[in-house]
Amino acid sequence: MIFEIIGMIIIAYLLGSIPTGLWIGKYIYHKDIRKLGSGNIGTTNTFRTLGFKAGVVVLVIDILKGTLAASQPYFLGISGTVNPLLIGLFASLGHTVSIFDNFHGGKAVATSAGILLAYNPLLFVVACLIFIFVLCLTSMVSAASMVGISAIFIIALFIHAWILAIVAGILTGVVFYRHRSNIHRILSGKESMVSFGLGYYLREKKLNRVGDN
Repeated sequence: MIFEIIGMIIIAYLLGSIPTGLWIGKYIYHKDIRKLGSGNIGTTNTFRTLGFKAGVVVLVIDILKGTLAASQPYFLGISGTVNPLLIGLFASLGHTVSIFDNFHGGKAVATSAGILLAYNPLLFVVACLIFIFVLCLTSMVSAASMVGISAIFIIALFIHAWILAIVAGILTGVVFYRHRSNIHRILSGKESMVSFGLGYYLREKKLNRVGDN
C-alpha cells in the first residue's frame, strides 16, 4: 500500500506540474506567456495574451490535471483507504511549484477545481456557480477565484466534511498567497477586470463621468 501511495503522489505532482499555458504558448503560439500580461502561466493570463481558444484549452487541461490526479485511488479501488483529496492536493502543489518551470507555476485555481470534480461533482458545480456569480458581480477573476475556494472551505466546515475542510483550507491559503498582488490591486482599485459584469459597468460609468467633466 505504501508504494501505491508514493506512486500516486508522484504521479499527482507530475500531472499538476504540466505547465499547460507555458507549453501551449511556446510550442503553438511561439510566445513565452511568462513575458506577457501578468506573467502568470495560468488560465486568466492565457485568455488575456493568447486568446479565447488557448484559454479554453488551458482551463480544461488544468482542471483535468486535478481530476486525474485525485481519481487515482478510484482507479486502483482503494478510495475507501486513501482519500482522493489527499492525493489530489499534490497536483495543486505541482501546479504552483512545477518541476517543468523551475519550480514556478500558476495559482492552482483550476487544478484545485479539478480535484473537487473528482471528489464531489455536485460541490464542483456549486463552486463554479459561486465563481460565475462573483465574477459577474465584481468583473474580477481574482476575486471570484478567492471567494469560490473560500466558499468550499466554509461549506465543508458546515457539513462536517473534515478532510475536505482541511484540504480546502490548505488550498484556500495557497490561492490567497498566490493572489497577494491581486489583493493589493483590489484594495487600491487597480485590479484588472473582464469586459463584462457589474464591476466593469460601474467603472466604465465612472470613467465616462470623469471624462465628461
